[in-house]
Amino acid sequence: MRISLMSVPMDLGADRRGVDMGPSAIRYADIVEKLRALGHTVTSLEPIPIAEPEAHNLGDSHIKYLQPIVNATTLLAERVTQAIEQGSLPVTLGGDHSIALGSVVGSAMARKPLGVIWFDAHGDFNIPETTPSGNVHGMILAALCGLGDERLVNVGGPGASVDPKRVVIVGVRDLDSGERDLLRKAGVRVLTMSDIDRQGMEAVMREALDIALDGATGLHISFDLDAVDPSEAPGVGTPVHGGITYREAHLAMEMISETGRLTSLDLVEVNPILDHHNQTAILATELALSAVGKRIF
Repeated sequence: MRISLMSVPMDLGADRRGVDMGPSAIRYADIVEKLRALGHTVTSLEPIPIAEPEAHNLGDSHIKYLQPIVNATTLLAERVTQAIEQGSLPVTLGGDHSIALGSVVGSAMARKPLGVIWFDAHGDFNIPETTPSGNVHGMILAALCGLGDERLVNVGGPGASVDPKRVVIVGVRDLDSGERDLLRKAGVRVLTMSDIDRQGMEAVMREALDIALDGATGLHISFDLDAVDPSEAPGVGTPVHGGITYREAHLAMEMISETGRLTSLDLVEVNPILDHHNQTAILATELALSAVGKRIF
């Protein structure tokens, strides 16, 4: 497999410093060498250029740093589309989860209709009218489904990039009241930690894959490391207790790999400032390996 590794060292969407160093931490965990050891051809692209927050105007407090986020994700979308069209699997390293606006749009431009599985402790389905923080990383999935500020929604072209009926959130355990209502109205399938507790990860992933792949020509996986329990992924900006275990996360990635339908992958929200001995970045690297074919035996 040909893999294009892309870094987006951005923390503008999170309004918290540290996640901009996530791509470097994952690279320090030897992701390039380990992917190559599996037999993949890896091309490491230049990072998407991101200026420091101090260089930008905060803008509207209900949608902070909007324009530089739009600029960065537009460039990322172009790179992701190009990689897929050239027969490569784009793996995007974040950075906060707002980078997924670019990676999902880029994947959808190359492989529409696109299915999306969004691993996250949070819904990321706010709009400027419902957000409690104004942080754009909490609005990205809504924008991809056509909701919210039109400048986010229209990155890559007017209107929704994905059909909400092919979007599944896995591992969620912390939703704002406004986004809960929006998710229900949009028809996004939300598989919570309670669903995983009751059914097991295998059954949850079978449902998620059935929904995301129904009529789709590609599959995008966006993995926020805060989906994993903080005991195993401490280096994230917004940890929530009671998350996915180490083995559940790997099982999910292994099942995704077995479909043979993976089009693009994000690994986001690694914050090395809050990490212990690069533990979370190492986990992100290991999950990428499982997604592209590594097995225990």
